[in-house]
Amino acid sequence: MLETLEITRGEPIDAAVIWLHGLGADGHDFEPIVDELELPRAIRFVFPHAPVRPVTINGGQRMRAWYDISSLGPGGPEDEAGIRASAAEIGALIDREQSRGLESARIVLAGFSQGGAVALHTALREPRRLAGVLALSTYLPLADTLHTERAIANRHTPILLAHGRLDPVIPFRLAEASRDRLLAEGYAVEWRSYEMPHSVCLEEIQDIADWLGRLSW
Repeated sequence: MLETLEITRGEPIDAAVIWLHGLGADGHDFEPIVDELELPRAIRFVFPHAPVRPVTINGGQRMRAWYDISSLGPGGPEDEAGIRASAAEIGALIDREQSRGLESARIVLAGFSQGGAVALHTALREPRRLAGVLALSTYLPLADTLHTERAIANRHTPILLAHGRLDPVIPFRLAEASRDRLLAEGYAVEWRSYEMPHSVCLEEIQDIADWLGRLSW
């Protein structure tokens, strides 16, 4: 089981958000956002720490990463084994939330950058219905296998995609292509873009809070 940071707001807990950090960060990265969201319900936020591994695009330097990255260009090689291994780890966190009394339909998977890619990959193939998927500054990994691997349970699960138009790390066009692929597959995607680089802004946090507040969980 991955090590996690947990923050609860309210009692008794009736929902959970499993939030995955980006490359080189850790579970503390989005800890400050919990109070900024000001959600009117009792939620457990679970922030897992990715394993430490060498990352090719960063010269083999060891850091927290959900999978290896060789390049960020479209059509480049993807670390399929690493992506699937991380998805299995997130599945285990969903198992744990269920063991603590939460139905899967009260769980949101969220992530930023590389964490958002794993959240998307996991949720769209997860056989248990989830409340929603929040994917920030990210892209759809292993897109070519989605059509044959997608789970019926989450065909209509709400997805919020948000991206900075000035992002120098994950190109805006790559995010747009991921959005278009999901729409073509029939997913319920809400799209937001902001005049920002590879980061999070106040307007985006407000949109996240609004989206979470509208979910049927």
